[in-house]
Order: sequence, then C-alpha cells, then structure tokens
Amino acid sequence: MDQFTINLIFVVGTFLLYIGIAIWARAGSTSEFYAAGRSVNPVVNGAATAADWMSAASFISMAGLIAFVGYGNSTYLMGWTGGYVLLALLLAPYLRKFGRFTVPDFIGDRFYSRSARLVAVASLLIMSVTYVIGQMTGAGVAFSRFLEVDATTGLMIASGVVFVYAVLGGMKGITYTQLAQYVVLIIAYTIPAVFISLQLTGNGIPQLGLFSTHTESGLPLLAKLDQVLLELGFQDYTGHHGSTLNMVLFTMSLMIGTAGLPHVIIRFFTVPKVSDARKSAGWALVFIALLYTVAPAVGAMARLNIITTIYPQGTENASITYDERPDWMHNWEQTGLLKFEDLNGDGRIQYYNGANEEFAAVAESRGWAGNEMVTFNQDILVLANPEIAQLPGWVVGLIAAGGLAAALSTAAGLLLAISSAISHDLIKSTFKPNISEKGELLAARISMAVAIMVATWLGLNPPGFAAQTVALAFGLAASSLFPAIMMGIFYKRMNSTGAIVGMLVGLLSTCLYIFTYLGWFFIPETNMLPNTPDNWLFGISPLSFGAVGAALNFIAAYVTMLFTKPTPERIQELVESIRVPRGAGAATGHH
Repeated sequence: MDQFTINLIFVVGTFLLYIGIAIWARAGSTSEFYAAGRSVNPVVNGAATAADWMSAASFISMAGLIAFVGYGNSTYLMGWTGGYVLLALLLAPYLRKFGRFTVPDFIGDRFYSRSARLVAVASLLIMSVTYVIGQMTGAGVAFSRFLEVDATTGLMIASGVVFVYAVLGGMKGITYTQLAQYVVLIIAYTIPAVFISLQLTGNGIPQLGLFSTHTESGLPLLAKLDQVLLELGFQDYTGHHGSTLNMVLFTMSLMIGTAGLPHVIIRFFTVPKVSDARKSAGWALVFIALLYTVAPAVGAMARLNIITTIYPQGTENASITYDERPDWMHNWEQTGLLKFEDLNGDGRIQYYNGANEEFAAVAESRGWAGNEMVTFNQDILVLANPEIAQLPGWVVGLIAAGGLAAALSTAAGLLLAISSAISHDLIKSTFKPNISEKGELLAARISMAVAIMVATWLGLNPPGFAAQTVALAFGLAASSLFPAIMMGIFYKRMNSTGAIVGMLVGLLSTCLYIFTYLGWFFIPETNMLPNTPDNWLFGISPLSFGAVGAALNFIAAYVTMLFTKPTPERIQELVESIRVPRGAGAATGHH
C-alpha cells in the first residue's frame, strides 16, 4: 500500500469519526449549542479543553520554533503553560459560578453596560479572527503534503468538515469531537517522538531522551547538538541570545493572553458545578503536559537529524549530493515549503549560517557560496519528523491525522466563540432581546457558517506562519479581555466607564504598535517603520507588547474609575457573591 493511500485512510477515517460524533451529539437548544447543556464530565472536558488549547501552533509550529532557535523560544512553552495555570486558578471557577454563556456576557453584566459588552465583542472578534488564521494555515500545510493537494483545496476540505460538526453540533458536538481529536493528536505526536528518541539515545521516553547520551557520539544529546550547530556557524542551542526584557515581556504576554482566551474560557461553562470547573482545569493541565513536555525533545532531535542527514560523515566532511537527498526532502520540495539552490554548482547541499562573518571564511575555503537550503518552513518540522527518521508509513499517516486534528479542534472552538458573540451578545442581548430560542439557535448556526467562510478566506491569504500569527492574537487577548475579567472578579469597585476605557486603551495601543512595526504582516502598505529592534519603542518587540498593553489597560481603567460614578451597590454585592463561597461569613464571624 502506497503512502498516499495510508494517509488518506487515516485522514478520512478521523474525519468520518468527527462527523459521526457531531450527528450523535447534535445541539437541540441554545444551552447545548453554547455550553453543551452544562452536563460535560470534568475528565471529558479536560481532554476537550486540552485539544481546544493545543492548536496548530502547539502541534505543528511550536517544535519548529524551538528547533531553530533553541532556548530562546522556550518562552512559548513557559508562557502558554503558565498562562493556563493562571486561567485555571484565578478565572475559570469564578466565571463558571457567574453562570453566563460567553466572555462578553460576563463583561456586559458585571459592568452593567451595553457599551462594555460591545467593546468586549469587538476585542473577542479581532483576537479570535487573528487566531483562527493560524489554524487554517496549519491545516493548509498538513493537507498540501499528506493528501497531495494544493493548499486551497486542502483548506476547502478542512472548512467543509468543520462546517458539518461545528454548525450541527455547536458546543455539544465540538466537545465530544475535541475529545476524539485529543486522542488522535496526542498519539500522533508521541509515537514518532518515542521512535526518534530510541534511535538517537536508546531511551524510549522523549522527555528523558533529551537529557540522555547521544548513542553515536557518546556525548549528551544537547552537547552534541550545540557542537554541530557551532561547527556550522549557528548559535549554540542551549544559550540565551536575545533580549531578556523581551523574553520576560513575551512570556507575560503569552501567559495573560492565554488566561484571556474566550474559546478556552467558555469550555469551563460546560460543566455542572463550580468544583467541576476546578477538576476540569486539573485534568486539562495533565493532558496538556503530555504534549508540552515532549515538544522540546522533538525540536532538538529533529534539528540534529536534519544536520546529520545533510552531513552523514560529520560537518567537516562532504555533504550529500542532490541526487542522494532522502525521500522526505523530495516529498516536501513538491509543496514549496522546502527548497534548495545549488549556489556553487558542485551538485551538493551545503547547510550553514552564511550570516556568521567568522564562519564565512571557513565556508569560502571549502568552496561554499552560501546556505543552499534557501527555504525551510518551520511549520513542516513535526509533520516531516516521521519521514526524516524513516519511520513506517502508518506513523506518517498518523501524524497527518494528528496535525489536522490539532488545527481543526482549535478552529472549531474559536469559531464557536465568534458565532456565540454574534448571536448571543450582539443579536440576543443587544439588538433583538425578544428573539425566540429557535431564532437564536438559527442565528448562532448562520453566524458559525459565516465565520467559517471568513476564516477560510483568511486561511487562503495567511499573514505568516502559524505560531507567529497566534502570538499576535495572544497579545491582543492579553491587552483587552484579561484585565477586564480580572478586575471584574477581584475588584468590586471597578465601574463600567473604567472597564470600557481600559479595554479600548489596551486594544488600540497594542493594535497600533503591532501595525506600526509589523504592518507588512497584515497589509503591506501599512508598514510605517522598519521592523528592527533599533526602531522599537524601548526595544520592545511587537510580539511582546501585549503585556505592556495589559498594563496600560489596568492603569487607564483605574484612573478613569477615580473620576467617574462609583459601581452600584448591587453590582458590588454580585462580585462578592462570585468571589466568596457561601457560608464564609458564618465561618469568619462576618456577615
């Protein structure tokens, strides 16, 4: 059986599973569409939350980012994981106790303001649409290789599958589909890592293999990787070479952005009780850790494999010829995501850091004219891993299904957040409060369909590779929604005017900063200043500005609150009832 047939069996088989689940779990009411009837088991919800959380960025891009930068990009792991702890401990139980369907629903009621609800909806839509681009881009990358179709066709197929199970099932269908997707993606991610770890270190546990001895050289794996990278003029893998300020700000931006993600927050509205929200969070952290602790091993081992593939006899010896390049390189060249150019006409592949002035003299003495791997899309690393390590065809098919599961699970969650904001927060709560439940359910499904069409169009015109796009979305969530939610729960004096001004200041300042320096990332004509550290304000990267935007949000909200009408007494009592467990007054002697 050829590889294409194997891939087709795995991908089509999982798609049929998702659609079958959606038909079985079809939403029959708005409660089921928005919150799965608040009847999801905490363990099931934990797995579904993990799948919702581990997007194409986590599955497809994160290991690639770590592989080609090393320690510096561990910020993605630290920020995303730490942010989930923040969400689980500080926000999820209280939001579940409040008992609403959406994040704008909470903000609108807590800040007793239609305007606050609308600003929250705008923030949610900007952030979610930006985020969903990464998922569609990831789906396109996976389809273009494994089903041997162009990215446009692949995106259309992915959109069609999401359309069926998201529009039909709503949160109820998405929850059980995400449970299946988690099982698919964690198996797909772990099995290749186990094989590769065994090949390189003899240790079948990738998390331990990363710190084990490289079998062939007798050196620790990371020491061997540092050695070959330095020999080719690259920076060492385990060193920190960037700005410490940006590393801290970027980690903070990812953390608080994570805690402000509407599509993850709404998962905690699906369980029966507040205590179940806490249990869900605990299980989700366990399920997330299974993948996140493997990612650094996957990145390091794949980077070493790529180099040793090109230089099988060592970096000081001859590289492979173009005719000798392995099948995985042939396969990925067809997609345009990997490309070589014979710059010196010797018929061999040279891979090194041509920008390193010290190594340039060494390269020139060897007759090298430049790095001949002229294109290597970092998003292909995890998907190509089984082929790089020459694993069986069924593993390649499994990774194809896993990559698509990761992209589609998060895309579905984001699209549900978008459609819920439109149907529930705009139509039901703002413009047409008397709409019937049947009418609202229809509006939710139409909103979902329109959101899928918009996401598909954006996927066809992606603004960058998946994880970087997602990082921008986290900055927007960090600067707009997270501070409002935090103040809404923990600061009963925060009033509606303060919350509105804070959200606007945070959102607009972050958007302005991102568009000023990363204008090319969205619309080429908007690039006003070169995107270089010398031009950044105080050296702060656009990808790290979310933490600054959040600080501006908090400050603007507090200052505005001091000069405007105080929060009504009934709202302050409402906040107290959310935050303080029933019976606490009797236990402490206060009432």
